[in-house]
Amino acid sequence: MTSTLDRDSKPVGVSDERFDVRRFMSPLAGGLPGAANVIMQLSWPAVGYGVLESRVDSGSAMKHPIKRGRTTFTYLAVALLGSDEDRRRFRSAVNGQHAQVYSTEESPVAYRAMDPKLQLWVAACLYYGLVDLTERLHGPLDDATADRLYSYSARLGTTLQVRPHMWPADRGAFRSYWEESLAQVHIDAVMREYLLGLVELKNLPRPFQLLFAGNNLFWTKGFLPPLFREEMGFTWSGSDEEKFTRTLRRIGRLERPIPPALKALPFSLLLADMRRRVRAGRPLV
Repeated sequence: MTSTLDRDSKPVGVSDERFDVRRFMSPLAGGLPGAANVIMQLSWPAVGYGVLESRVDSGSAMKHPIKRGRTTFTYLAVALLGSDEDRRRFRSAVNGQHAQVYSTEESPVAYRAMDPKLQLWVAACLYYGLVDLTERLHGPLDDATADRLYSYSARLGTTLQVRPHMWPADRGAFRSYWEESLAQVHIDAVMREYLLGLVELKNLPRPFQLLFAGNNLFWTKGFLPPLFREEMGFTWSGSDEEKFTRTLRRIGRLERPIPPALKALPFSLLLADMRRRVRAGRPLV
């Protein structure tokens, strides 16, 4: 089976307001790839250490996991479903946090959270994860749909500092960008320990760890491409892959009849909450 990510495409723009992205939001499996995508994003040392050394304690996934999760999923809701004004407001709020995140002389790598090149990598990981989950649930997208989804997904970066011209021109250009970017992937022992702690839910109360950490580890391993799996030191067997694929296809069959508005309901609620916060003058992040 050839993935959308492996096929060439025609050049596309980055503005398609009529595109209904809600069709690609999974209500049943949407949370399963979360930890894997975080690992992919943080596998660039400049991104990983920016998160690990961040001075913004209120945004720490280890110290405030619920708040961090809400902020992350609200960002996705605003980027994919929000209006231009929603994105402007959320960008301003996130910029206030990101402006405080930059490396010091003691940092092992140089980084700055406002760097659009680092944000482009994060957005690329989010797009990769969106397509990967969609196709694992429902099979490969046709070229026309894949082009429109790719174009629309530029919002994952342009909602922050990524300029439209930085988003690779088409899916072929994205594939080249992705392959080149893999050369910067490196997870050292310090980052590996931090990321494993997130996967094993060590930021949650002990009962949650006992109940859910094993499943979270399984889904995380499954959604990670081989390079990232190797960097984390994870093993993955053929039988693991068969179980992973079989289960996702079953979930896909269950959610296929769900209307787009219902599929996107969790994100719509987060977007509505963000708008309520704006009206009430409450912090967005």
